[in-house]
Amino acid sequence: MPARHPSFLPDLSVIVPAYNEAARIFSSLHRLVRYLDRHGAPYEVLVVDDGSRDGTAAVVERFGAECHAVRLIRLPANQGKGAAVRKGMLEARGRLLLFTDADGATPIEELQRLEQAVIDGADLAIGSRTLASRDPRYTVRARWHRSVLGALFNMLVRRAGIVGIADTQCGFKLFRRSVAQDLFSVASINGYGFDLELLYVAQRRGYRIAEVPVNWADQPGSKVRVVRDGLRMVRDLFAIRRSDAQGRYAPAGSLPHAADVVLSHPGSPPP
Repeated sequence: MPARHPSFLPDLSVIVPAYNEAARIFSSLHRLVRYLDRHGAPYEVLVVDDGSRDGTAAVVERFGAECHAVRLIRLPANQGKGAAVRKGMLEARGRLLLFTDADGATPIEELQRLEQAVIDGADLAIGSRTLASRDPRYTVRARWHRSVLGALFNMLVRRAGIVGIADTQCGFKLFRRSVAQDLFSVASINGYGFDLELLYVAQRRGYRIAEVPVNWADQPGSKVRVVRDGLRMVRDLFAIRRSDAQGRYAPAGSLPHAADVVLSHPGSPPP
């Protein structure tokens, strides 16, 4: 792939937050690029190294030397997944912006379902393991304790004011560019609770959200610690409500849509 011209504007930006992912980031990027090359539209992949202590940055730089659509962004110290995704989103230049986890738990091939939801009118489309687990056409492989604790956490999420969304935490979300810029410009949560903040603000500002079932498989070496990080996300829920009460999320102007519209989008069945 030739080097990018400074005026290059991709159709799709893929943001990959990465922390100590040297062992698998090469294979993840290879699969991403192979799919996106077949996809046909111009793209960029932004890997945001969240202060890794291993060789993650070096691996990405070597990959980027061969594939100039892949670019490394380095944070000087570990700040959290939310900070890494926010950094990538605010630097991305695509018409559509996707963030996906470095472990590839959601196959990149699921992108087509999210894209279809945006074509159908959604402002952002989010992958959903919960909806997929209710449909025999999809495959969701999750450890039982994560499923149980996840269900309990979603009860708290609904009580906190994020309504109508079955799975807030799947790391596979697609945004229209203007929507991403709006949401991430006011986002402040650096940890795993950043998804909650994004969805809370999106509903507060009246954006149309499509929840799309996706195939998903739990990967070994996950950085998420269910109990510890779950408690931190509960703390983030209180921070979100406090920020809202302080007017941080108030819409800047008139909205194109009515508030709190959530679309449940089944997507096309798996091949």
